[in-house]
Amino acid sequence: MKKIYVVRHCKAEGQSPEAQLTDRGLKQALDLREFFSEFKIDRIISSPYKRAITSIHPLAKKLNMEIEIDTRLAERILSTQNYPDWFEKLKATFDDFGLKFEGGESSLDATKRIVEVVESTFNSNHENTIIVTHGNLMSLLLKRFNKDFGFDNWKNLSNPDVYLLKYENNKVTSERLWK
Repeated sequence: MKKIYVVRHCKAEGQSPEAQLTDRGLKQALDLREFFSEFKIDRIISSPYKRAITSIHPLAKKLNMEIEIDTRLAERILSTQNYPDWFEKLKATFDDFGLKFEGGESSLDATKRIVEVVESTFNSNHENTIIVTHGNLMSLLLKRFNKDFGFDNWKNLSNPDVYLLKYENNKVTSERLWK
């Protein structure tokens, strides 16, 4: 059985790729290190965003493991426009996976890229992998394997959050490990 631990980054100061973790987020990164201390981890893959890398860095350092960067794990861009009703627009993309706003990425396209990472990880020689990403992308991945996962579940994700994906008997199951 192969396992992927999908991690949403810790609390950050903003949404830009260079956004730092808050003081609380830095403490949460240490909490993540302790949380994973009992797990056997073979590989760590992260979004290139600073908040994702910094979230998993304490664990990688403890395990003396390199963090692999994969641009397909970067947060989804809803739009390059600053919409005052972005929340409603995001909600609409959970119902219509083909919906795309100016300069943005559809849910379908975003799901495709994170599923590529997950499938290649399940097909690798690694048994236990951590993937560090962002809330919207994580939600789309979880929806791919659990059709009932939706917008309200996205709203209830925490920073950080951890879900376990297990691949067994040609089936992927998901379970929330962190709240």
